[in-house]
Amino acid sequence: MADAPKNKPIKRHKAIQPLSREHHQGLLLCWKIGKGFEKDIEPQRIKTYLEWFWDNHLKLHFEIEEKYVFPVLGPDHKLVKQALEEHEHLKHLFQAKENLTENLKSIRRDLEAHIRFEERILFNEIQKHASEEDFQKLQEHHDREISCEIWQDEFWI
Repeated sequence: MADAPKNKPIKRHKAIQPLSREHHQGLLLCWKIGKGFEKDIEPQRIKTYLEWFWDNHLKLHFEIEEKYVFPVLGPDHKLVKQALEEHEHLKHLFQAKENLTENLKSIRRDLEAHIRFEERILFNEIQKHASEEDFQKLQEHHDREISCEIWQDEFWI
């Protein structure tokens, strides 16, 4: 009996690679939230980190996707509509001040699902339709690498 085929890594155009690396940081954020719960960390400590992450990374990441990536498919495309709705939902969760523990759990669950949707479905569709000009425009406006390792209160360790 032959071995089952292994999932091959998704090949990303170099213009989209920085966004995919940022998605990895988002998945690490979800992992850190989970570790915080495992270690019974005060939810406000976790929330403080999430607010910093939002202000310094995720807000700009969403803006770049919305301005330079999603237009490849257009605002009426069902996958773009889904991504925009998820961005609004996540923005609300990150900014919410009430029901802290439940919001943290929702962020962990919903951000991970959103990232997986973008990586496995939306970005694949965008790569099929993007022109070299689209990729060039993205590269011109997004060539940064983010590091989330400078936070002093590493509650997840």
